[in-house]
Amino acid sequence: MMFDQNENRNNSDNYNSFYQNDSGTSGTSSYVNYYSDPNEPPKKGGGGKIFLKIAAALAAIAVVSVGSIELYKMFGTREKDWTADNAASDSKTDSIAETNSTPQKETNASSNAGASWMSMAAPSDALSIPDIVEKAYPSVVGVSAIFEYTETFNWGFYQYNGGTQQIPGTGTGIVMNEQGYIITNAHCIYDSSNGCGKAVSVSVVMGDEDSTEYEAQIVGYDLETDLAVLKIEANGLVPAEFGSSDTLRVGELVVAIGNPLGFELFGTTSCGIISALNREVTISEKDMTLIQTDTAINQGNSGGPLLNCYGQVIGINSAKISSGYTSGASIEGLAFAIPISDASEIIDDLINYGYVVGRPQIGITSTDVDAEMAQRFNMPQGVYVYSVTPGSAAEKAGLRQGDIITGIQGQEVTSTDELNEIKDEYNAGDTINLTIVRSGEKIEVSLTLQEIVPTE
Repeated sequence: MMFDQNENRNNSDNYNSFYQNDSGTSGTSSYVNYYSDPNEPPKKGGGGKIFLKIAAALAAIAVVSVGSIELYKMFGTREKDWTADNAASDSKTDSIAETNSTPQKETNASSNAGASWMSMAAPSDALSIPDIVEKAYPSVVGVSAIFEYTETFNWGFYQYNGGTQQIPGTGTGIVMNEQGYIITNAHCIYDSSNGCGKAVSVSVVMGDEDSTEYEAQIVGYDLETDLAVLKIEANGLVPAEFGSSDTLRVGELVVAIGNPLGFELFGTTSCGIISALNREVTISEKDMTLIQTDTAINQGNSGGPLLNCYGQVIGINSAKISSGYTSGASIEGLAFAIPISDASEIIDDLINYGYVVGRPQIGITSTDVDAEMAQRFNMPQGVYVYSVTPGSAAEKAGLRQGDIITGIQGQEVTSTDELNEIKDEYNAGDTINLTIVRSGEKIEVSLTLQEIVPTE
């Protein structure tokens, strides 16, 4: 599931843990040992002078002690910024502080540091994390899917059918509106990795006390952007509030709600910051531009909301990088979400048409001719046309099997990825020019791109 498709249920517990007090005391004691020789007669007036010296020393000590206490009170009062929890235990804390002020200063500094990252990551009018969760939680649902997988074994010319198995899967969804449309990830209802394809049944589980479950219809899905829309027949749904991902800033506070590892952890909340914007990531051989966050997102969180500090959905959680991404490395805090501003147009198309309209295609299957292959077989580098789809734009333009595409719109291409990158800058219905090599001859071909229409 992507790279990997726990969280602290209440992060405020972590911050409260900073408010701890040490009960140890420290200090030093000293004394003056006035020694006199018993064989030496006392000097006249010596006792009076010693008494005066002792009295002066004690007075100085008293002045220093009082001054220290008053300075401590003055600065200690300025340093204290009690929360409601600490205010309830002022008497206990003050008594500890009088015996040892240093640990108290350190714990106050720790508590301020622990709370300050959230205040620095959100504007002054931001909601608290509990308020964000309270606002968004009713709009978060569970997505349960059943996939069918048929095992087949091939031994030479003999093929054995091992039977059909049902594989369950779970994810998260977002209530889009009161009409029952639910947004989730495509990989929650379509399994590409095991070859199962589209789920044979899908249901939506609500976050109420009864975990009410509704049968769901798959309205549409798009594997390119990993988005899907479901539909349920239900009343009293609470739609999520959607924000804009165009105004996000790196370092901004975000909160995720989802169902990691299944519904036993339904509604798990985690929080963090936006680590990067417009991060180009390749997932399942698809190039995607995503929001990167250090918020804990795990398998089962897929399709759930990434929320801003106002409780608005600004991203759809999609994937995380697991420890297996690089050899031997332990990786945490690298998760990704689909920006809601990019997803909105896709979602509208899925609801209105069942697929993404206007996406262009040429109509060929191909393989790359790299430098080594080009040298070995005395052919140019480019995109080798392995087959032409009947009735496609390629067939209408006269492309044939064995043609090698070396350019598009005047730009040289040496791979299918480069060809598709330029092609995708255009829409279905646009006319483009291809440069091909056929039997050693360079030819210019004009081709009108066709729209990709799902066959299912």
